[in-house]
Amino acid sequence: MNKPFSKSLADDGSEPIRILVADDHVTVLEGLVAIIGRQPDMSVVAGAVNGREAVDLWRQHRPDVALLDLRMPLLDGVSAIEEICRQDMGARIIILTTFDSDTDISKAIKAGARGYLLKDAPREELLSCIRKVHTGQTSLAPELVTKLAAGLSSIPLTTRERDVLTLLARGLSNKEIGGSLFISETTVKSHLRSIFTKLNVLSRTEAMAAASQRGLVKL
Repeated sequence: MNKPFSKSLADDGSEPIRILVADDHVTVLEGLVAIIGRQPDMSVVAGAVNGREAVDLWRQHRPDVALLDLRMPLLDGVSAIEEICRQDMGARIIILTTFDSDTDISKAIKAGARGYLLKDAPREELLSCIRKVHTGQTSLAPELVTKLAAGLSSIPLTTRERDVLTLLARGLSNKEIGGSLFISETTVKSHLRSIFTKLNVLSRTEAMAAASQRGLVKL
């Protein structure tokens, strides 16, 4: 489905969000293109039917957001994400799939996905996910965070990481956490990166949800 797509400016005069869609089921692909194409603030710039084509079209069009299926021929979604992120660590990619195991979610996130959505999600949830990821946010449905937390490895948090997590749950900023623990803000950020890795999450909000699920904090 390598054909040109185009759209004029959005209703408010701004440039629409440029989106690459990849799915090996042509009916699903065409449906997504139709749904997204009807949005005044979005424009589908290319459609791919396999992972290799998705990477090639991403390189060609450099879309604002890429929406990729997890299971595709020639190159699966995770491998496609890894190839794209090797070219641009800032690439904003969403996985849209029917697979929701903690292993699938974890692999996609570690590869660089900014969002993970199931194909049976409501249309508005899909569109909201695209808009959030476009603005630099992450998007992972609460039920997926719960599933991911349930299948986490048992890598323990250090005492200091637990201290940071506890203060994070109280709503403190990085600077405030550093002041409370008498450590630098840079050190706080280092602890947060480690916490996010161990909890397999992308953001503070997801870290709180995963930590609560594991009984590490009380929200």
